[in-house]
Amino acid sequence: MIKVELLAHTEADPLELISHAALTCYQSEVPEMGKIIDVKNRLFDVGHHTTLQHWSASFSISGIAVGDVTFGLHLCHPFYDTDQRSGRFCAEMFLNPNFEEMERYIRDFWPEVKEEKIREIMAYVKKGFGIYQKNICQVGIMAKRFLKEERPFISDKMLESIYLKIAQEQLRMFIPVIFPTALDFTVNLSTLSAMYRAAWSPAMRSITQKMADLICVRYPEIGFMFNSAARRWDDWGVDFKRFSVPGLEYEPVLELLELEGETSFRIPSPEAMHPLDLLHFSPEMMENATGSILTRIEISLATMGQDQRHRTISRSQPAFTGKFYLPPVLRQVDGLEESANELLKLWMSFQEDLPVSLFSVLAPYGAMVEYRKRGNFNAVSHEQGKRLCWCAQEEIYFLAVKLRRAILEKYGRISLLDSLEPPCFKTGLCGEGKRYCGRDIRARKKGEEYFPERKV
Repeated sequence: MIKVELLAHTEADPLELISHAALTCYQSEVPEMGKIIDVKNRLFDVGHHTTLQHWSASFSISGIAVGDVTFGLHLCHPFYDTDQRSGRFCAEMFLNPNFEEMERYIRDFWPEVKEEKIREIMAYVKKGFGIYQKNICQVGIMAKRFLKEERPFISDKMLESIYLKIAQEQLRMFIPVIFPTALDFTVNLSTLSAMYRAAWSPAMRSITQKMADLICVRYPEIGFMFNSAARRWDDWGVDFKRFSVPGLEYEPVLELLELEGETSFRIPSPEAMHPLDLLHFSPEMMENATGSILTRIEISLATMGQDQRHRTISRSQPAFTGKFYLPPVLRQVDGLEESANELLKLWMSFQEDLPVSLFSVLAPYGAMVEYRKRGNFNAVSHEQGKRLCWCAQEEIYFLAVKLRRAILEKYGRISLLDSLEPPCFKTGLCGEGKRYCGRDIRARKKGEEYFPERKV
């Protein structure tokens, strides 16, 4: 079951801090800390909520399904900070799954689902894990070979530490996202209050209730911010793209829809982008915030979770496309294409019989979603600097490469491309330090293709 623990919060009493912020606006002298105004009637009920954002809390959340993070906590708004358990670095997470916990999750949040259907669901879940466990060793051997081929300067230590993690990252496409994960999650009061009211799934309602309860136990006077009578009680789930044809996909899809304001673009210096990104904080870069790029993408759920980490970029509502992404290493293994098709069809067979919120979180990591993205030039430059690094997952790297290619094809060698580069391309030095991937950085000087397709 989902566990929510309050880790830390702003030291001051919420109402005192909120009142101080409001009084700073309303009077000519700095107010005295400790004086409390009628926050409910003067601020909360009339929508003056920036004052609420001075107080925040950090929570540890565990036992939540990956799908209820991707389609829940991380889906809509950028007003949070989060750090989630890695699908690459937590090496044991898929080897010993707790099926009882996943079944209990379904029973607790969707009690209307019948016993026979639960048995079918759990058979599907176990099938996905079975494919993973059967093939992890072979995929690991192949990942190790491709790492040596693609990264000639990778150290033996790095190779040994990463090849199984890369195998896990790619083979997890068969794992349903009902799989439990954990994260640290920090929000301010206006964000938590809005999340509480807008929660669109059983898990979201449960988590936001737990977070609100933990705060209100300490500060019961702010209970008016969490009015259960005003909550949303209907569920939302990811819909299918109309006319989608189920099948396998072997690369992410990107379509460049719009590029506006390129003539005002100012090329940032490498020092403004790494290791600390100053693009959103430097007045010289403000013009870049007026230009933007709009794309339509189709990626796996695994990569959607990565994509959501860039919260200065706006996204439309996602839709399932009926496709299953099969990463490069997996294509080398006999039988995995057939297994992917079977798992995809089995999951899609639940569509008509299950609540939309449950069907969404039963999708395999490899299920692909489509949505539009819009980011200003500063936001996209930051994103591309991270995703064109070879330490990034191959699928999101290839998505970034496709954006470069699309811009080059449509607009030629414009100055914007000079900001859509990883630190190693700009400086000749790896930005990851000891985590140097082992690629040949000299290719940038030798005129070789610096953004090739990768298998790992």
